[in-house]
Amino acid sequence: MKKNALFFLLIVISYLPMIFAQEKLLQSGPMVGYSSMREVLLWVQTKEQAKVHFEYFEIGNPKTKQKSETIETSKQNSFIAKIIVPVIPDKKYEYELYINQKLVKRPYPLQFQSQTLWQWRAEPPTIKFALGSCNYVNETIYDRPGKPYGSGHQIFKSITEKKPDFMIWSGDNVYLRESDWDSRTGIRHRFTNDRALPELQPLLASVHHYATWDDHDYGPNDSDRTYELKNETKETFELFWGNPTTQAGGGISNRFTWGDVEIFLLDDRWFRTPDNYKGGKSEMLGKQQLEWLLESLKSSNATFKFVVNGSQMLNDSANDKLEMFSKHKEEYDEFLKRLQLDNPSGVIFLTGDRHNTELSMMKREGLYPLYDLTISPLTAGASGDRGKSDKNSYRVDNTYYGENNFAMLEITGKRKERILKIIVFNADGKEVWTREIKASELR
Repeated sequence: MKKNALFFLLIVISYLPMIFAQEKLLQSGPMVGYSSMREVLLWVQTKEQAKVHFEYFEIGNPKTKQKSETIETSKQNSFIAKIIVPVIPDKKYEYELYINQKLVKRPYPLQFQSQTLWQWRAEPPTIKFALGSCNYVNETIYDRPGKPYGSGHQIFKSITEKKPDFMIWSGDNVYLRESDWDSRTGIRHRFTNDRALPELQPLLASVHHYATWDDHDYGPNDSDRTYELKNETKETFELFWGNPTTQAGGGISNRFTWGDVEIFLLDDRWFRTPDNYKGGKSEMLGKQQLEWLLESLKSSNATFKFVVNGSQMLNDSANDKLEMFSKHKEEYDEFLKRLQLDNPSGVIFLTGDRHNTELSMMKREGLYPLYDLTISPLTAGASGDRGKSDKNSYRVDNTYYGENNFAMLEITGKRKERILKIIVFNADGKEVWTREIKASELR
């Protein structure tokens, strides 16, 4: 027995260098992308060419273990693997990462879930998701001189501890620098560098992630449809995120469902004309995307329809320093008019960009009020008290917050009695303010 134990120990020791070698090949991730009832997307990035696969099983039941396909990462795709794994509805899974056939252990949980098959069977499930925007990761060599702009990376630990089903990143998820946005090499470097932030890894590994962009992860500050490398940033964005693949609205616009909720991810850059453009129709969404959004909202049967956009959707102040939909007045007015005509129920806007948080409410005669929940920033420089002076006639009292923060949105109750609870937390996970909106108020 002693000889057998010693022999086994020697074998294990001989394999340790190989195991650690594979861990050194890991650049970032793994990350959990979209979830549906029958499949989930898993993501990982290596430092060099390597063969990657996942193994996964229902929590508490290792006998159900399955193995994904194996993908070889390549320099062309920044050594990223995106692997779809089949699942069955309403299950929670543990998973393992393998690089070159060797298990790569992580010091935090690796978990994902499939969505619930509840229709015609039960009440809709409780849904809980995180919301945030404006994530700046310092890199001294490329940052502007002076005080570092990024801080508070403990916020990702705070989000993870709240255990959301998924997280929505509503833009400026990375900040392209002057050294980045004029080349494919610079763009890929920025996304790679920021995704590898150590504090971010546990959140990536156990929460499903969906994203849209704003100017800083699309191109230069306040960039629009004239940005010459937008095809490069689109390709990179799609490579680094795990959204569903449908993009009916053009650009990176998208939609997905979770329970009885539907989320519409807008692209406020691909079709956007320059601010104060006088040479033709001023647009933020563009005709193709505007039609897709309005038709999709009308066709949706979701209890809550969350429309996610980088720029604020309702604010109509005349502040020329700030970006917002109302600066494109003709399109803004057309959208609100057509939204009024069709009057789809349950529409709520979720936005970012502003480096402060606030809830806006637009009252409409004879119709339910429109809400715009702006949540910003995660780690980028915050507005502080000075942002209070920025005009917003729709701002709800006592909802302004000018420090790093995130929100948790929770939908509970029976199918016809659903309630949305919004809770804003600071970077340390302490509650700042909370509001409830009943689905019955949005009909």
